[in-house]
Amino acid sequence: MDAQSSHDIENEGAGLAETPRKPRSLAPLRMVYREAAKYPKQVIFALIALVVTAAGTLAIPAASQLIVDRGFGGAGGEAGDIGRWFRYLLVIVVVIALGTAARFYFVSWIGERVVADIRRKVHRNLLRMSPSFYEENSPKEISSRMTSDTTIIETVVGTTVSVALRNIFLGIGGTIYLFWLLPGLTIWLAVGIPAVILPIVIFGRRIRSISRDNQDRVADVGAMVTEVLGAMKIVQSFGQQEREADRFGGAVERTFETARRRIVLRSIMTSIIILAIFGSIVLILWRGAEGVAAGDITGGTILSFIIGAMIVAGAFGALTEVYGELLRGAGAASRLAELLEAKPSIAPPARPENLPHPPRGSLSFRNVTFRYPARPETPALKDFTLEIEPGETVAIVGPSGAGKSTIFQLVERFYDPQLGTIRLDGVPLTKADPADIRERLALVPQDGVLFSANARDNLRYGRWDASDAEIWEAARAANAEGFLQDLPDGLDTYLGEGGTQLSGGQQQRVAIARALLRDAPILLLDEATSALDAESEQLVQQALETLMRQRTTLVIAHRLATVRAADRIIVLEDGEIVEQGNHAELSATGGLYARLAKLQFAANEAA
Repeated sequence: MDAQSSHDIENEGAGLAETPRKPRSLAPLRMVYREAAKYPKQVIFALIALVVTAAGTLAIPAASQLIVDRGFGGAGGEAGDIGRWFRYLLVIVVVIALGTAARFYFVSWIGERVVADIRRKVHRNLLRMSPSFYEENSPKEISSRMTSDTTIIETVVGTTVSVALRNIFLGIGGTIYLFWLLPGLTIWLAVGIPAVILPIVIFGRRIRSISRDNQDRVADVGAMVTEVLGAMKIVQSFGQQEREADRFGGAVERTFETARRRIVLRSIMTSIIILAIFGSIVLILWRGAEGVAAGDITGGTILSFIIGAMIVAGAFGALTEVYGELLRGAGAASRLAELLEAKPSIAPPARPENLPHPPRGSLSFRNVTFRYPARPETPALKDFTLEIEPGETVAIVGPSGAGKSTIFQLVERFYDPQLGTIRLDGVPLTKADPADIRERLALVPQDGVLFSANARDNLRYGRWDASDAEIWEAARAANAEGFLQDLPDGLDTYLGEGGTQLSGGQQQRVAIARALLRDAPILLLDEATSALDAESEQLVQQALETLMRQRTTLVIAHRLATVRAADRIIVLEDGEIVEQGNHAELSATGGLYARLAKLQFAANEAA
C-alpha cells in the first residue's frame, strides 16, 4: 500500500480519541427514536394506551363537576343521581387503570428491545475495530458505556419518554378544557407558561453539559473497579489496598461533585418553575373564589377548574423533571453513538482481490516501515524486507522490543505499515479482505488466551464446525488429551473466566490445540511452548514439528532451543534485520545470535 492511503485510514479510526462532542439538544436521542420506529405495532399500541389514560385523567375534572352540580341536586338534578355520577367516575378509574397497565407493558417492552438492539449494533461495530482503536480507547471505559449508558437509555425509552408524552397530552388537553370551562381565568394561567419555559432554556444547556460529564465520571469509576478487581492478586501482593481505596475514593468523590452540580442546577430550575406554576394557580383560584361568592360560577365548575388546573400544573411541572432525564439520555446516546459511528482503521477495500486457491502459504515483506499509532515517534520496524517461501519455517529472535510481535500483527493485518508492502500468496494485504487473510492463519499467542466457556467451545474456536473426534485429535497432538479427560464433565466442563480452572501450561496446550484444529496454511507461533514444563514442551514440540512440515510457519522464540531446527533464523534488533541464517551459520559468526545462544545454553547447562 502507499503511505498516503495508510495515513488516511489511520486517521479515520482515531476519531473517538478526540474530545467527545457534547449534546446541545435532545438530537442525539434520534438514534433511539430510529430504533423504536422499527417496532411500529408496539409503538402504536403504546400511544393508544397513552391517549386513553390521558383522556381518562382529563375526564376526572368533568366528572367531578357533574357530581357536585347534578349529583347533589343542584343545576336541575336530583339528589338520587349522585350514585349514577360516581359510577361514571368509577368507570373512568377502571379505564385509566387498564390503560396504564397496557401503557407500562408496551413502553417497557420497547425500552428493553431498543436497548438490546443498540447493544448488539454497538458490539458488532466494536468487533470491526482494529487493535489500534483499543490502544487509544480504553476497553474498560467502552465496557462502562455499554452498561451504564444503555441503562440510562432503557430508562429514557421505557419510562421518561412515556411520562413526557403523557404530561404533554395532559398539559395541552387540560389547557384546552380549562379554556372551554372558564376562558377568563385560564388566560391568567397561560401567563405563567413563559415563566416555565424560560428556566428550561436558561438552565437546560448547562445541565446537558454537566450530565455528560457525570456519565464520564461514572464510566471512570466502572473502569477503575474492573481494572483493580482483575488484578487483585497484584494489588494484595504489593500491599496497595489502601492506595487503591484512596484512588477509588477520589474517583467516587469526583463523580459525586459532578452530580451535585447537576442536582443544584436542576433544583433551582425546578423551584422557579413550581413557583411560577402554582403561584399562577393560587392567583387564579383567588379570582375564582370571588366569582363563586358573587354567584357567577357554580361550585362544580370551580371544583372542576381546580382539579383541571392541578392536572395541568402537575403536567408542566413534571415536564421539567422529565426534560432533565431526557438530557441525561441525550448524553448517554451521544456517547454510544460515538462507538456506533466509529470507523475501523482496517477495513476491506471496496473491491477486495481474491486470494489464490489452493493457498500456497508464501509471505513477502518489502521495505516495510511501521510505527504504532500510540507511539509514532519510534518505528517498530524499519525498512524490513523478508521473503518466506511456502512450507518454510522461519524463526524470529531478538531482544525484547526488537519488533518480533509487530511482524505477526502486520501479517494478520491488525495494522497497515506506513511504508512498504506485505503480500500473502502474491496479493498485497491492503487489497484483500482482512477476514480472508486471517482465515489462512492460525495463531498461538505467548499467553494462552481462553474464554469464559466450556472446554469444547475454547478448543473449536479455531474451527467452530469441528466434530468431537477432530477436537480430541487436536488435543492429543497438543498433549492436552489427558487433563481434558480428567475434567469433571470432559469437554463440557466450564473453564472459568479466562480459563482460570486450568494451570498456565494447560491453558497454553488448549491454545495450541485450538490452532492445530484450525488447520490453516500458515502458523504463527509466538513462543508457543513458553508456559510448558520440560516434558510437555518436548511432546508438544514434536507435534508442532510434524504439523510444520506441511505449512509455512513463523516462530517467535525467546528460548533459542526451540528454533534450532528452523530453516532460517531472522535476528532482529531495533526493528531491523541484523542477521539471518540457520543455527549453525549464525552460531559460527559470533554476532548477536551467537551471544544470545551462548548465554541461554550456558544457563541451561548450569541449571
